[in-house]
Amino acid sequence: MDIIERNKVFSTPWFDVVAKTLSEGNPNAPYYSLELSDYVSVVALTQQQEVLLVRQYRPTVERYTLELPSGLLEAGESPEDTAKRELVEETGYQASTVELLGCLIPDTGRLSNQLWCYFASNVTLSSPNPVLEPGIELVVCSQEDLVKYILQQQFDHALHLAPILLAMLKGRL
Repeated sequence: MDIIERNKVFSTPWFDVVAKTLSEGNPNAPYYSLELSDYVSVVALTQQQEVLLVRQYRPTVERYTLELPSGLLEAGESPEDTAKRELVEETGYQASTVELLGCLIPDTGRLSNQLWCYFASNVTLSSPNPVLEPGIELVVCSQEDLVKYILQQQFDHALHLAPILLAMLKGRL
């Protein structure tokens, strides 16, 4: 099966809606997908082996969520640089290096982007009193508390559970 035609039917600063006509099937019933920037999430451990999370209000789900430090790649920025930048912006902690845990496809049925999953150990404060991105609260928790948050569905962001699983499978958590 091939894509024989692509048309951008709607565009925002955050995503584009693309209609794709397939070589097989009804040519009058295109398949729609969202094209958006690649995304990065960071599983970060402090020198005390604590995990850095962020709490923020998400209008889409109309509640506060617990998440990993994360964000979209900016034009011309590498996934590794995005991981380091987002970690500092959202937590005030910096990593001298980050390790790629894997690159995943967030939603094969709707989204065209990739999720770059990173691990950072021994992260340290970037300054004595870092200023965090507006609307974000830093949550520093033990690895045991992270598991509790997951099992109690207080940490329920599916795209952020995946990097945690990768970190566990690779023996980082």
